Formats: sequence, C-alpha cells, structure tokens
Amino acid sequence: MPITITMPALSPTMTEGTLAKWLLKEGDTVQSGDLLAEIETDKATMEVEAADDGVLARILVAEGTEGVPVNAPIAIFLEEGEDASVFEDATSETAAAAVAALAAPTPTQAPATEAVAVTAPAAAPPVAVAASGGRILASPLARRMATQAGLDLASVSGSGPRGRIVKADIEAAEATGGTPAAAPVAPVTATPATPAADASALEGDFELQPLSTMRKTIARRMSESKREAPHFYLTVDCELDALLSLRTELNERADAAFKLSVNDLVIKAAAVALMKVPAANAGYSEDGIKLYKSADISVAVASERGLITPVIRNANGKGLEAISTEMRALAQKANDGKLMPEDYQGGSFSISNLGMYGVKQFDAVINTPQACILAVGAGEQRAVVKDGALAIATVMSVTLSVDHRAVDGAIGGQFLAAFKGLIQDPMTMLL
Repeated sequence: MPITITMPALSPTMTEGTLAKWLLKEGDTVQSGDLLAEIETDKATMEVEAADDGVLARILVAEGTEGVPVNAPIAIFLEEGEDASVFEDATSETAAAAVAALAAPTPTQAPATEAVAVTAPAAAPPVAVAASGGRILASPLARRMATQAGLDLASVSGSGPRGRIVKADIEAAEATGGTPAAAPVAPVTATPATPAADASALEGDFELQPLSTMRKTIARRMSESKREAPHFYLTVDCELDALLSLRTELNERADAAFKLSVNDLVIKAAAVALMKVPAANAGYSEDGIKLYKSADISVAVASERGLITPVIRNANGKGLEAISTEMRALAQKANDGKLMPEDYQGGSFSISNLGMYGVKQFDAVINTPQACILAVGAGEQRAVVKDGALAIATVMSVTLSVDHRAVDGAIGGQFLAAFKGLIQDPMTMLL
C-alpha cells in the first residue's frame, strides 16, 4: 500500500523546516538509503534518506517551501512492485489523507480571497493616490521631473512600493505622452493624511528580505534571552604580549602542521578557568542550577545563513592543536550549512569574538540556558602603567554577560580573574 513520507524532526527543538531541494523526481525508483531531499532546519541544511524501497509516486510539497510542520506529509511512495493504479484510485486512506492535507487551503486564505473579490476595483491600472486625502505618493525626484515636463502626477501609474511614483514612471509617461498638468485651481480643504500614509511616503524604496528559518530562530531565542534572563556585565582588560609570543613559538614548532589562532587560546583559557571556578560553568533551569562537569565551549560563528554556535566539547581536556583543528572543521561545516545536531546542541559556556573586526568591547546576549557568554574584543596597543611608569602593551578587553538567576557577581568576577591570569601567563594553561 502507498507510504506517506512526512517532514522529519531532525533535532529535538525542530517544529518546522524548509524543504530546500528534492534530490529525486516523481517516478524515480528508490532504494533504502538513497538521498531523497535536503531539509533546512533552524541550524543547518541536512540530507534525508529513504527508509524503504519503492517508487516516488507523488511529491506533495514543492522544493523551496518554508514552514513545513514536522510530521506533515511531503511525498507518497509506492512499495516495490505495487501498481500505480493503487495510488491513482486513492484506495489508500493514507495517500488520500496526504493529498487532502496538501490541497486544503489554510483557514485564513478564504476570507482574504472573499475580501479581495468584494473590494477590488474592476477598473484601470493603479495610480499612486493614497486612500486618505488624495495624497499622491511620489519620490522628490519624480515630482521635480513631472513639474519640469508638465505632467499631471495623478495620471501616472506608480511602480514603486504601494504604487509610489519613481523616476522610471515619469520617463515612461514622457515617452508615451502623459497628461499635462492641470491649471492651478482654487485651494480646497483636504482631509489630513493619516500617519500611516505619511510614514509610507517617507519610508523610501527598500527590498524586503524574507526571514529564513535560522533567522526566525535567532530572533526568537535572543528575544527570550533578553526578556527572561536578568543580564549583568563584567569587563576586564587582559595584556596579550606573552600569549602572542607563545602562539608564535608554537606555530613555528608546528612546521605548518597546524596554525593556532588567538581564539583557540581564548577557548582553552576559558575552559581551564571554568575548571578553576566551576560555579561559573552553569545553566539555569526551573528545577535548579545545572553545574556542568566539563567545559563544553559554544563558539559563535557568523555563517552566511546566520549566527550559529558549534561546540568544542571537553575543551578543558584537549590540547591546543586538537582545539584548533576541531574549530576550523566546525566553522567550515557551519559555513557550508552541514552541521549536524550533535555539533551545536548542548554546551555549558559561550564565546563570541568580534576582535577580527576591530571591535574594542561589546556586550553579548546570553545563549540560554547557559548562564555566561564571554565577549572578546580586539587586541590593540595601549598605554599601561607598570611599576609606576608608562609602558606600551597589547591589550584585549573581554566582557562577561551573566545570567543573575544562576551566577552571582562574585562568581563572575572570580572567573574573569582566573581567565585574565591564564591569558597573561599562558604557560599555566598548559600545565
């Protein structure tokens, strides 16, 4: 009998996904393990395999469709050797239900269609006249060009947002001989334009970029974090000269086998500091404070699809070479949209580094349910006082954002003191 293929749940938090691409077409013979489609979740694009042998009889959800709920029908299989008439006659209740679910309009579609049918004018092309007060929406350049050409703006069809007249519309009207501007008439009292009309006239031209599944998730999680987690912030300055010297020496000894970044050393220092101050390696839950046994460091990576935080697990127990190699591999997978759920789920502490962009200092939003995130700024030469005299040192500012429900100020201060000590005396993190 026909088999209904549904949108899979590719992570514990996934409620919907985007069917990015079908890798097979209707009528193709499929074997178990063949790749069926690419599904875009809130974190990555993942390939889905067929679980059964058969024929892909019908695709119910077109590729590119966003917001497909988990467990919604997306395709129908015929089992191996099954006649297509079984599907065509819809004798299978499962197949019939899947087709009906796809074809059924959403509850909001019918009223919207009826409203359009009742209110839509049966006449001429749209012109840029607002519904209130007869205000004509046109860019300043278009108005100036119309005045110079003697054109009546009311006779020009606007192609901009909300029927706004733009330069191209005036040029087109001139080419076709538009209606001359009318002679001045006595002023009349007009109804003032509504604030909405004024706003639309001043808004200007723009391109509306649809929200991706990842961007929706980022918006939701960041809003929840700032709304629910009481943030407070602690900042310290760390001198980097000893760390930079150690990095140079280790990279020279590696003989191109690997190349350490400052961020690799920051990850290691944060992990060791968490072992020294375990109360900072925490997460908040309604059942209690979770105190994590290992330092699983979530590192913010800015991919083309959005921000994601792959995890370096047990960073406290790994060497710098292992951290560096793993971080490069995870960053590449993030940019390619190939992260697996186990690559980014979990984590006990986060790091966000904007130093490569020249950002001196910033406050990061906590990656809940974790209790802390470390925002790392750029290393720069600054004047410092050493032994009562001015000197020059390479200094990096770091800010710890803390969820006060789980971690108090004293604990945050202890963590930063331990972290700063490791950064300024980096050999101690290797012990």
